Amino acid sequence: MTAPPSIRVLVADDHLVVRRGIGALLGSLDGVEVVAEATTGAEAIREAQLTRPDVVMMDLQMPEMDGIEATRRLATLLPDVAVLVLTMFEDDESVLSAMRAGAKGYLLKGAEQQDMLAAIRSVVAGQLVIGPGVAARLIAHLSAPPPPRTPFPQLTPREREVLDRIAQGQGNGAIAAALGVSPKTIGNNVSSIFAKLRVAGRPEAIVRAREEGLGRGAP
Repeated sequence: MTAPPSIRVLVADDHLVVRRGIGALLGSLDGVEVVAEATTGAEAIREAQLTRPDVVMMDLQMPEMDGIEATRRLATLLPDVAVLVLTMFEDDESVLSAMRAGAKGYLLKGAEQQDMLAAIRSVVAGQLVIGPGVAARLIAHLSAPPPPRTPFPQLTPREREVLDRIAQGQGNGAIAAALGVSPKTIGNNVSSIFAKLRVAGRPEAIVRAREEGLGRGAP
């Protein structure tokens, strides 16, 4: 029986010792062939275009062009090439940025040999691979409740407070007294609010405000 073709891998890492170590490790695995190395993100793109590997093992922190941008460009230039991030960074932003850029997998340096081989085979098969430690962080991040949305972000905090009181049915004089400012100041605030919300007057502003949850103290 003819053996299946080897999985062709490009290793991109700016540290020589790390790059050669990963290359030696991968080269010792059955069914894996290291076809090129790169020291920068830009070089990784050039080498990938020349050698057409099945997988690019991509570090994130590299000179000239980082691994995130290199991954994003490879996803456009060579969509059939799977990028498998291999890095020491496990923070949420790095993981999410890499996956948004088009990476098919994310492993931490120090992964076991068999885990690395399984990840390479999986991304070639079109599967998404996340290392165990990274997966736990990613799940926790995605499970966290979204931050509360601020209604009408185009308004200043004071203008939102004034709009909230308008939605409660308060007039300018009452608002001015409650906030300790002059009625003229509140009048200016109201004019600015109407302009920013593009409403014709108080009734429309009240409807918009209550739709967004303001004016909860209204009778």
